[in-house]
Amino acid sequence: MATPTFLKTLLVPALMGMTGLAIAHGNVTPQEVDTGKLPELGEEVRMENPFREGNELDKFNAEAVKVGESAYAGNCAGCHGIRAMSGGLTPDLRELTVWDDEYFINRVRNGTDRGMPSWKKTLDQNAMWAIKTYVESLPKPE
Repeated sequence: MATPTFLKTLLVPALMGMTGLAIAHGNVTPQEVDTGKLPELGEEVRMENPFREGNELDKFNAEAVKVGESAYAGNCAGCHGIRAMSGGLTPDLRELTVWDDEYFINRVRNGTDRGMPSWKKTLDQNAMWAIKTYVESLPKPE
C-alpha cells in the first residue's frame, strides 16, 4: 500500500526534527582531563567540594578553576553551553540553586534518565570537583 502524499509531507519534517534533537544533545564523547597540579583525592567519593574557598584544599582553588574550565569545555559545553550559559535545552548551570555538592557529585557520577550520561568511568572526582569549582567561579546572569 502506498503512503499518501499528505502523510509523507508530515512524516519527513517530523523525522528531520527528531534528528535535530539528537544532534542538539551535543558531543558526549569523553575527553581526557589533565588534572594538573591538583592533589589526588582518592577513590572514596567526597560529598563536598574540597577546592572551594574555605574548604580543606582551597589553596588549589585557582588551579581547580583552570582545570575545570578545560574539562568543562571538552566534556560539558556541548550540552550545557559555553561558560555554562545554556541555550535553552538544559538548565543554565550558573543559576541552579538546588545544586549542592552532594546533588552535583551524584548527578555527574550517575547521569540522569533524561539524557545526561554517567561520567564515573571517564572522569575522576578531581576533574568533577574542578568542573564544579569552575562553574561556581563564573559570574551569575543578570
